[in-house]
Amino acid sequence: MSATHAQPGDNAPPVLRRDEGAVATLTLNRPHSRNSLSRDMLAALQAALDEVGREEGIRCVVLAAEGPAFSAGHDLKELTAHRGDPDGGRGFFAECFAECSRLMQSVVGLPQPVIAAVEGIATAAGCQLAASCDLVVASETAKFGTSGINAGLFCSTPGVAVGRVVPRKAAMELLLLGDLVPAAEAQRMGLVNRVVPAGQALPEAVALARRVAGHSGVALRLGKRGFNTQMGLPLDRAYEEASAVMVENLLAEDAAEGISAFLGKRRPEWRHR
Repeated sequence: MSATHAQPGDNAPPVLRRDEGAVATLTLNRPHSRNSLSRDMLAALQAALDEVGREEGIRCVVLAAEGPAFSAGHDLKELTAHRGDPDGGRGFFAECFAECSRLMQSVVGLPQPVIAAVEGIATAAGCQLAASCDLVVASETAKFGTSGINAGLFCSTPGVAVGRVVPRKAAMELLLLGDLVPAAEAQRMGLVNRVVPAGQALPEAVALARRVAGHSGVALRLGKRGFNTQMGLPLDRAYEEASAVMVENLLAEDAAEGISAFLGKRRPEWRHR
């Protein structure tokens, strides 16, 4: 798909897509609401991920955002508006969090690696979204947090993603205190891979994505799926799973080509199968 051009606003698409070779960049496009994860935003991003996940020509995805915030999390105004529903909002809240949970799992389960480019704040479900990505590049002015506790709402669902990428006590500190931590501290925690000067998160993320996309597509797909599967298993089961993935990978055409190229001291020519 070619680049989509639109001015940010209510009539513009909530998510923009731009392809450069084997890299697709998906950009959250609601800067006036700090790219909050409204139902419309969740649906648009889910559709974009579903689309890109079906395209074998795309081998890496960058997730970025327009404006000064990556994402401020759920749209609290939208949630509050449903407190007047006959059930007090229970049904709407349940649907919203089910959709959000599906989205986060789609990022993890996407065949292609996903790299977040974070400028500004990534809070609550916005932090959850960044934590769900495979890699995170953040500007030195970016800040991360699960700040729901400050509004009387413990960030339970963001804690699922954050608690899987940072140590337990670090995750609980974020969840219990609700503080925003700078990118450098988030990197020390393990939430961020690279910290770059302000305004450079997207270029750095795209550069990383190009490097990733230069590898065998079949190896990337098998590797991401296998890694995420084995991480949730006991040690013996993890090795069984990883060994099965290695066998499947070795049987792929690209593995034969890659090994031949390595032994022959030449560049491999990937067929991505």
